[in-house]
Amino acid sequence: MEPRPDADERADPPSAGPRRRELPGVCALGRFGLRLNASLGALALFFLQALWRMFHWRQLPEILQQIYFIGAKSASIVALVGFFTGMVLGLQLVYVMNKFGAVGFLGTAVALALIRELGPVLTAIMITARAGSAMAAEIGIQRISEQIDALQTMRIDPLGFLVSPRLAAGLVSFPILTAIFDLIGILGGYVSGVILLGANAGSYLYRIDASVDWADVRGGFLKALVFAAIVITISCFQGFFTHRRTDSHGSKSVSLSTTSAVVLSCVWILIADYVVTSFLL
Repeated sequence: MEPRPDADERADPPSAGPRRRELPGVCALGRFGLRLNASLGALALFFLQALWRMFHWRQLPEILQQIYFIGAKSASIVALVGFFTGMVLGLQLVYVMNKFGAVGFLGTAVALALIRELGPVLTAIMITARAGSAMAAEIGIQRISEQIDALQTMRIDPLGFLVSPRLAAGLVSFPILTAIFDLIGILGGYVSGVILLGANAGSYLYRIDASVDWADVRGGFLKALVFAAIVITISCFQGFFTHRRTDSHGSKSVSLSTTSAVVLSCVWILIADYVVTSFLL
């Protein structure tokens, strides 16, 4: 029978070194950073693959159909929101500018606010609410019903068939709808500021012509293109990988993917708006 070791022999050897203490906050932050990095990398690869498959003439009929769905069917809601946004801007700015005797600059303020910021952002959010959610739900249903697996079985590329036409249609539709929003919004500012509150009509139109540069218009269209890439990519990505969600399965996973698509698109629209504006100024 072996002798029992005494207390000194049972102790850890001095060469083992001190035990590391885990910091819960730092570990949680690190895990979040790794997940965010992996998600952004997967999203970027998804976008690049869809963009590469977009340049094919056989997709033209599907692209036209998606332009009708994303662009033409969203025009009415974009015009309605643009008109009342312009009316609210005209109402608020007349009230503020009356305090400083600067009502003559009403046209400048309304036009620049719409063309540089509100037009691209609100247009993208409206399209996200209407078309982005529909895209995420449609592709998500196709995923859980194994229609995408059937496309792969028939050797049809799902990205080229489902995502690339939507991406091309978004890149065409977003700038056009942004221009509609801007024009209708300026008209709404005219109705509110000039017709209802009595600002000078000639001064309103002259200030728009004198203060708006093509650089402002180009900046608004550039934002529209960036927002189009963000909304279409996130919406299709959420639907395409519905089956990989760990928090649900089946029809509930489709609803959660649709919600995630809308929320994430709106958040990244605002983040991208700040980033693009910082480069344009």
